[in-house]
Amino acid sequence: MKKLLVALLFTVLLASVVQAQTFPTESEGAEDGGVNGNALAIIGIAIAVVLAGIGSAIGITISASYGLGAMHDNPDLFPQVLLLSALPGTQGIYGFVVGFLILLWSGIFGGGEPLTVARGWWFLFAGMPIGFSGLISGIYQGKVCATGIGLTVKDKAHVAKGMTLAAFVEFYAILGLLASVLVLLNIR
Repeated sequence: MKKLLVALLFTVLLASVVQAQTFPTESEGAEDGGVNGNALAIIGIAIAVVLAGIGSAIGITISASYGLGAMHDNPDLFPQVLLLSALPGTQGIYGFVVGFLILLWSGIFGGGEPLTVARGWWFLFAGMPIGFSGLISGIYQGKVCATGIGLTVKDKAHVAKGMTLAAFVEFYAILGLLASVLVLLNIR
């Protein structure tokens, strides 16, 4: 699984570099068929939304699968399992927020003039911090939440401990969100 994710990330980055280097830019006489910064900004949106979404989906799968097994013997644990299983989903929300901000601030949504290649690269790089941090922290937060569910099975009062420890992993997704927003705020 890890090799597949690394290969996917490498392919996305390599494809964006090749696309930006192969086709002429607006200043080199590109017409409608040439690449512009919009393509790079869309790749930035995809990195933010898709990678953070994959991290959330995997994290939720890990914790919810463990939770379903725990509820087999203890069906009254549903509220606690629900809380701990939902936590890894926040990374996908952060990725969506950054993707939406790129869409709005790049002007792609409004149908304005095409972005320059340099601005397109800025928007692509703005999607990377939350994309990568959301992918990795979502998976590991799912593992921490699954362990928190195991602790909650022994005593319902321990659900807060599991949530607190899962929040430590969440902190790094928040840092990725912050880094992406700071890059977006500094695009000229």
